[in-house]
Amino acid sequence: MTVLIDDPVWPAHGRLWAHLVSDESLDELHAFARAQDLPRRAFDLDHYDVPEDALPRLLAAGAQHVGGKELVRRLIASGLRVRGRDRSR
Repeated sequence: MTVLIDDPVWPAHGRLWAHLVSDESLDELHAFARAQDLPRRAFDLDHYDVPEDALPRLLAAGAQHVGGKELVRRLIASGLRVRGRDRSR
């Protein structure tokens, strides 16, 4: 199991946000998110948006910290990436 989290650099709603993904399966990602009480509404097709203050808890639970480029590279390699142009507008 590898759940990855990047740096919280995405501003929204007065906070910084990170991305939480799996490089294995969406089932694995959802199971990890459920176990960490992340709301399903935080899921965005291939990742969860998580606030900066959740990072210590997610890392302690086993998420692996990687840079944003590495996170995207591994998400693409897993076949789970949903490209921007494929997202509904």
